Amino acid sequence: MTRRSEQISLHLNAYLTAHSTPPDAILRELATETAERYPNEISLQVAPELGTFLTLLTRVSRGRSGLEVGTFTGYSSICIARGLGAGGRLLCCDVSDEWTSVARKYWEKAGLTDRIELRLGPALDTLRSLPEEKAFDVAFIDADKLSYPKYWTELVPRVRSGGLIMVDNTFSHGRVLDAGNDNPSVIAVRTMNDHAAADDRVELIMLPIGDGLTVALKH
Repeated sequence: MTRRSEQISLHLNAYLTAHSTPPDAILRELATETAERYPNEISLQVAPELGTFLTLLTRVSRGRSGLEVGTFTGYSSICIARGLGAGGRLLCCDVSDEWTSVARKYWEKAGLTDRIELRLGPALDTLRSLPEEKAFDVAFIDADKLSYPKYWTELVPRVRSGGLIMVDNTFSHGRVLDAGNDNPSVIAVRTMNDHAAADDRVELIMLPIGDGLTVALKH
């Protein structure tokens, strides 16, 4: 796996991963197959240290109901599903049957098929089709960046009080600092970041792990 926390040096990142719980054999196999099959899309997969952090956060939250927006080949979904409490369920949203066919294979290898439901189609359509009630304990956003502000808008009301909302790539590879950057994806991420920071329904922290992870606690 080539993904890593970008805001620290290679040597410090190596030290970080050497002193963190490593991915198990299933996650390592998934990362290898993803890199071999989709070398141009490998950056869509979360860094191994972020995967470990997702499991820990989910476990600490004692959540049993999770939602993931953007699944790719399934690395982060395995990490989140493993952290859910007894009887936990994770709803995954993605548009690619090809990518998620790999995810389904590894969900089975990990013994998680009874914990994960996949809905194929635009994630916004899936989110808007869900009941407008507080149903989820944990939510993770890691999909198309142009829709980040809309994902936030749809997700926050559907997360329970005390629940977690985690958003990946909130640094946009450091480009959020460049006010003159007119890339639509960067603008969308910056817009969501500003909106989230001003949202009085949550308290949050932005962390320099992966490409920036925002962790929000719902009031």
